[in-house]
Amino acid sequence: MALFVAILSSTIVSNALPRILSDLGGTQAEYTWVVTASLLAMTASTPIWGKLADLFSKKLLVQIAIAVFVVGTMLAGLSTSTPELIGFRVIQGLGMGGLTALAQVVIAAIIPPRERGRYSGYLGAIMAVATVGGPLIGGVIVDTIGWRWCFYVTVPVAVIALVVLQRTLTVPTVKREVHIDYLGALLVAGGVSALLIWVSLGGKNFAWVSLASLAWLAAGVVALGLAVLVESRAKEPVIPLKLFGNRTVALATVAALFVGVAMFGSSVFLSQFFQLARGASATEAGLLTLPMIAGLFIASTVVGQLISRYGRWKPYLVGGGISLVLGLLIQGSIMSADTPYWELAVSMALVGIGVGATQQNLVLAVQNQVALRDMGAASSTVAFFRSLGGAAGVAALGALLSSQVSSSITSGLTAVGIPASATSSSGGQIPNLATLPEPVRAVVENAYGDSVALMFLVAAPLALIALIAILFLREVPLRDTIDIEETAPVPDDAPVAVVEGTVRDDDRPAAGAVLTLIDRSGRQLASGTADDDGRYRLPVTGDPVPYLLVAQWRGSPHVELLGGGTGVQRRDVRITQGAPTGRHALDAATDVLPAVAR
Repeated sequence: MALFVAILSSTIVSNALPRILSDLGGTQAEYTWVVTASLLAMTASTPIWGKLADLFSKKLLVQIAIAVFVVGTMLAGLSTSTPELIGFRVIQGLGMGGLTALAQVVIAAIIPPRERGRYSGYLGAIMAVATVGGPLIGGVIVDTIGWRWCFYVTVPVAVIALVVLQRTLTVPTVKREVHIDYLGALLVAGGVSALLIWVSLGGKNFAWVSLASLAWLAAGVVALGLAVLVESRAKEPVIPLKLFGNRTVALATVAALFVGVAMFGSSVFLSQFFQLARGASATEAGLLTLPMIAGLFIASTVVGQLISRYGRWKPYLVGGGISLVLGLLIQGSIMSADTPYWELAVSMALVGIGVGATQQNLVLAVQNQVALRDMGAASSTVAFFRSLGGAAGVAALGALLSSQVSSSITSGLTAVGIPASATSSSGGQIPNLATLPEPVRAVVENAYGDSVALMFLVAAPLALIALIAILFLREVPLRDTIDIEETAPVPDDAPVAVVEGTVRDDDRPAAGAVLTLIDRSGRQLASGTADDDGRYRLPVTGDPVPYLLVAQWRGSPHVELLGGGTGVQRRDVRITQGAPTGRHALDAATDVLPAVAR
């Protein structure tokens, strides 16, 4: 419930923005900032909330985040000017940052990775409905009871969430000495904010090549450079740099960054496309985005279930990345004021499936490889880069849209012999199509249709970068424990190997399974049985040669080939129907041992 209202609040205003900005006298640039302000605050605060979760009570932090969110939301609904609204959206964003980061941290603290895919699917489905369902809900509200209720409507749900969490949530809190890196947090937030302001205002409030532009850029780069220096020396860094030494964490954060662009950019600017390029009402614009909602919801739920069932996550991430790239390319290629709706629906569904299959499972892949003590920082780091991508994407794409729309309308009106002053859009104002004469309205619709299409074409190569990062991820089997188990040190005086892992019969632990390690000559090196949870541990003393691991379960042996080496080797065994078993499997595996040894 808490995550739902946090994500919903970032998108529910998207369909209402044309009406809100019209009532408050806002410009296209302010249109972008109403969205960017909350995303910016959410982005900058996410790693701070995550680090606090490693140090303090996760339950208390969730409750504080809800309270901050409720205050910001109520104030936003009372706004009387666009600058006021932008300021209150910042407060709202601080609470949103806590809720989006802490929801996944809480799940990670009580659910092992092997089962977490299912819960990530639930969170993904909630985020899917809130991300793209927000515009639909907002459209209905703005067409019936007024845009201010786009803010008020989330408050009762947030308050109910606060009460329910107080009564039901129990999360373990590890008591330890607390060291908060205030300087690092300030530098991270300041550096990110400066760069996003530079991207948002460049080309409008100041020229790209100007002293003001250089100042914002330099401030952001210097602040982030100092943040890296401070974080490398801090006792409890906000973003532990050691996490990026892990290949999965590094690649997942890159992918999350560019998935965020598609996730937020699509929902924010699609509603503007349907209202200003195709003349739809706010409610109709929400209904027209249903294919994306369906894609997000189905992909998040189904993929989460499949990951928990089969223990594999990379194929779904790759498939989601491909779907996202194709969807954005199709949208950018076909989108216009008169494109048949079914073509738009297919492209929206592809984007929805892509985001749904990737956004939560990138976090899952990271959580599977970090210890519980770093879970908050690791989870929030991925969420941070996803939000950063969203904020930067909305800011940059919004700046592109504003510039493109203004020039397209001016040139379009000039081409038909109408002065540019015939519509306020030439000055940056959001037009009201109902008040425009037909020739001017046609020019405005075509300008918005072509400009939004260009935005999606720009977003497609960014999604391709996310796909490339996903392709280089190395799939590690999902563990069955909450925390990474500490392993006994290997003695220095002998080449000792330890083979450990779990044995499962489909989704059930194969308790009592007999496991045997043999070498290429058939000599037994170690044996043991799996415990009630299917866990086993086989210590081996001897030369580091290839091994055969034989798991005997209910009469049929399952054989796996392992490479040689010292230290700990982890191998999770899944006994499935139809796999080679018995003597044939043993013979086949033994035949390849000499080649492996060579």
